[in-house]
Amino acid sequence: MFFGQAANLPSMGIVFALVVFLFILFSAVRILREYERAVVFRLGRLYKAKGPGLIFLIPFVDTMERIDTRVLTHDVPSQDIITRDNVSVKVNAVIYSRVIDPIKAVVEVENYLYATSQLAQTKLRDVLGQVELDDLLSNRDEINDRLQTILDEQTDPWGIKVSLVELKHVDLPPEMVRAMAKQAEAERERRAKIIAAEGEMQASAKLAEAAQVLSQDPAALQLRYLQTLIEIASEGNNSTTIFPLPMNLIAPFMKDL
Repeated sequence: MFFGQAANLPSMGIVFALVVFLFILFSAVRILREYERAVVFRLGRLYKAKGPGLIFLIPFVDTMERIDTRVLTHDVPSQDIITRDNVSVKVNAVIYSRVIDPIKAVVEVENYLYATSQLAQTKLRDVLGQVELDDLLSNRDEINDRLQTILDEQTDPWGIKVSLVELKHVDLPPEMVRAMAKQAEAERERRAKIIAAEGEMQASAKLAEAAQVLSQDPAALQLRYLQTLIEIASEGNNSTTIFPLPMNLIAPFMKDL
């Protein structure tokens, strides 16, 4: 019995050594996707960035931080903002950014995603507090470009590239919505009155031209009178219509009397 147990000791040692070797092998090998990079630290000191593909680490010596280099989307929560003309609004936005320097994103900032989000909230309040409400509603593209430029400059030391900033929603207080609705209605009425006045001016100009043509040819004026009489007679009304005649139309008949 003792001899059998002694014979199994070498085999158990081989199995243990094999398990330790496999553990060390798996801990030394990493596979990174095409969009991933590994920032490697050797004994706590920055070594270099590796990947993508198959990389090897020295067990118990090397550690790594995995970084995603794809474009990431950050939702900026709604911020209470007072515009330059003292209007309180709530604005939220979305940011598109990506890591262009994995080493800086790990070494220069603790959590680059959280830091970028907090910086975006601060700059959103600063920039929108300098514009008026009308500009906020009508010049969004210009404001988006300003925010993108500012955030890109601020996150460049962290190895982050902010490629796009978009304002999503601008929530106005109810009283401001009603005031804007009244303003829009008044603007529509103003335009309607202007269009009607322009139409009257054009009609008056055409009537003036027609009167000038008729005044140059008395026969044409008489034909117009006769045409008007025919139109009134064709209506079939029983009422009596008094139609004035110009003196030059009945002058030939008066000479015979």
